[in-house]
Amino acid sequence: MRKNKIAFIILFINLIALVLSACNTNEVDAGEDGKIKIIAAHNQTSPDNPYQTGLLKFKEVVEEESGGKMEVEVHAGTIGTEESELVEKLQLGAADVILASPGFMTQTGIREVDLFSAPYLFNSYKHWLAAVDGKVGQEMAQIINEKSDNSFKLLGYWSAGVRHYYGKKPIESVEDLRGVSLRTQTSGVISDFWKATGAIPSGISWGELYQGLQQDVVDSSENAYPFFVQQAHHTTSNGKYITETAHDYTTRFLLTNGEKFDNYTKEQQEIILQAAEASVVAEREATMEQDEEYKEKAIEDGAEVNEIDRQPFIDIATPILNDFAKEIEVEGLLQQIRSLED
Repeated sequence: MRKNKIAFIILFINLIALVLSACNTNEVDAGEDGKIKIIAAHNQTSPDNPYQTGLLKFKEVVEEESGGKMEVEVHAGTIGTEESELVEKLQLGAADVILASPGFMTQTGIREVDLFSAPYLFNSYKHWLAAVDGKVGQEMAQIINEKSDNSFKLLGYWSAGVRHYYGKKPIESVEDLRGVSLRTQTSGVISDFWKATGAIPSGISWGELYQGLQQDVVDSSENAYPFFVQQAHHTTSNGKYITETAHDYTTRFLLTNGEKFDNYTKEQQEIILQAAEASVVAEREATMEQDEEYKEKAIEDGAEVNEIDRQPFIDIATPILNDFAKEIEVEGLLQQIRSLED
């Protein structure tokens, strides 16, 4: 009788172990067609945008390397034209890979990433590359993953070009910004910088900006050539004059949900990482090419471009950046970035 009882206990323990093992299998369920579907999304609606180039390369590599067992569905603004929507969808499982800017990532409570939003953090594209592709980029990826409890896993750093001012009048000096309404972030370090120049930050949405510039709702904006020229902002009455302030060599985060990533097989994980690496190369190359291409297009369309002495802007940005880095406790990262300067 006692032997039967012991045998029953052992059998029960084995069954429990089997159930737990089944519950923790490292697999993501395939769909009815037998394929694992990955929803990849960005917020730009133009099919010529560098973001689209990057995600299409991601799709190409995933599907090719998986032999068609994994399928990527790319959404260009179709499941959200605001980055906050995409971040939320990633958290809820309605998207698997998204692109987000540092400013929107701070809304998740990871304040450290906002360092990459700071004006004049980088002085050249080469400087930016040295930071994001080196130790600084590795540390930031770890911060994102740990602070989000693995809700976010960084797959790569994309560029969104070099941001410049464009508006209803050219800027010849910092003083020309006094009283000018400018579409940008209305809070945080970006807003602090523009307010210090005398400009008035406006929170008009990206989707409404063309109309806002055309109808004099806002005096100016700031972005990189591939983005604002594709949206024809330079053809509006308040977007004609472009001043190359180069205040931001921009960083974008290619993100996936870390918990879901951990549930892919090792082979699937390797495919996703390989595809992400290929997308980084493709997107950066497209951005660099389009930066020149769309500058030329803007001029051909009648926009006027002027350069400016950036040092007064840098002088305004430096103490703001110092205070901000201290506030969000990334003084060490800031020092590392500055040590990499050209």
